[in-house]
Amino acid sequence: MTDASPVTRQFDGLTIPAAGTYELDQAHKVVGFTARHMMVSKVRGVFEEATATITVAEDPLQSSVVATIQAASINTGQADRDNHLRSGDFLESEKYPTLEFRSTGVKSHSGNEFVLTGDLTVKDVTRTVELNVEFEGVGRSPFGQDIFGFTASTEIDREDFGLTWNVALETGGVLVGKKIKIEIEGEAIRQ
Repeated sequence: MTDASPVTRQFDGLTIPAAGTYELDQAHKVVGFTARHMMVSKVRGVFEEATATITVAEDPLQSSVVATIQAASINTGQADRDNHLRSGDFLESEKYPTLEFRSTGVKSHSGNEFVLTGDLTVKDVTRTVELNVEFEGVGRSPFGQDIFGFTASTEIDREDFGLTWNVALETGGVLVGKKIKIEIEGEAIRQ
């Protein structure tokens, strides 16, 4: 039996998904980050395990998201660094197994770009952040699933979340930069 409800609708010149609950597709997601290393280069990494529930509201500007990231799933491609990032110097993943994001509202939008405000919790510290979200499109997969795509990014100061470990360099500066850029790409599937 085919669902007769519409897959898409129009909003402010965009074709957007129908209202409903959507889950982050585990096969089509990247939860990545970038940090400065030794003041001269960048280290990139991902959290391999993350889930999100996106509630697309009848009024799209009332939509919301709740996301959970498994701290121990951090991967920068270097085992010693990853173990250090899981340790008490940084994420303390045994004591605080998840990083959490809960949206609190849509601050603004222009075309397919939205600014989403929300509370990010790392360890036992919660701070308000703004995610710059780009809506990438909506459709139906060959498997009959209603999906939409998005990218999101923000920049945080890791020290705001109690991640203060560092080493001063002889040449000036520090080993690990304070600013962390977070970049998320994904598809969401209607439930």
